[in-house]
Amino acid sequence: MDEVEKALYGHVQSRFPFVTGAASHLLDAGGKRFRPLLVLLAAEAGPHPLADEVVTAACVVEITHVGSLYHDDVMDEAALRRGAASANARWDNLVAILTGDFLFAKSSELTATLGPDAVRIQAETFSRLVEGQILETVAPGPDDDPLQHYLEVVAGKTGSLIATSARYGARFGGAPTEVEEALAAYGEIVGSAFQLSDDILDIASDSVESGKTPGTDLREGVPTLPSLMAAASTDPADERLRSLLGRPLTDDAEHAEALALLRAHPAMAQASAYVVDRAAEAKALLTALPPGPVRDALEAFADAVATRSS
Repeated sequence: MDEVEKALYGHVQSRFPFVTGAASHLLDAGGKRFRPLLVLLAAEAGPHPLADEVVTAACVVEITHVGSLYHDDVMDEAALRRGAASANARWDNLVAILTGDFLFAKSSELTATLGPDAVRIQAETFSRLVEGQILETVAPGPDDDPLQHYLEVVAGKTGSLIATSARYGARFGGAPTEVEEALAAYGEIVGSAFQLSDDILDIASDSVESGKTPGTDLREGVPTLPSLMAAASTDPADERLRSLLGRPLTDDAEHAEALALLRAHPAMAQASAYVVDRAAEAKALLTALPPGPVRDALEAFADAVATRSS
């Protein structure tokens, strides 16, 4: 991870200091480096975990992810990211959007060094990521299940890139094809669980713990796992909460009321249990790996995603 961290900064350099500063802004803010860590863990399933291509692939997925955060913050009108001012708050929406584009270009340059098949995988992944982002802006149809629609959004926005992280690690670490496929499927599920747990934390945590403004999705009227589960309740006592959910809450008092009601609702425990079940499903795929420290680490990784507090 130390190698990856150093390499990341080298890969986002521009000829122009302002562009370099803007592109480094969210890297400087930190983050868990969840995706590159999974690349490195998955690479341990093969005979060449220290191959140069593994570190390059780890940089590809993180730079792609960070680029998407610049766009996410514009869409969400977020003021904070990782405890620091978002790029759109520090500069403006135009700088944030174009910086995200610059990072996508840099990740594409890096992917090209990994060969044509990696370029294809990255293109397919990016297509799914953007599809998920678009789908998030479209309400489900009258015959659609809102929860299933939401899960499709999560699979595209988050699961796709984390699946590719696991795939890249296994592939460039030299793992057998069946292990690569199992780890890609594992990554898809763990990635979705990561986003679902993030959405739970958006309700449950304060800004000090999470580094983001609490209830951002709630304020924007963006459906999430706990809000959808609460909205499905038929309990008359939940009538007030149901009336607040699913629409933007621009009024601070209404936002605070909805946040308090949702934090106290059984949907929070229901959502947490769902995420734990998804982690168990991911761990079941790891039977493709022999017992040992690599499998143990990937199981612990899935558990950490499901039960994280920040």
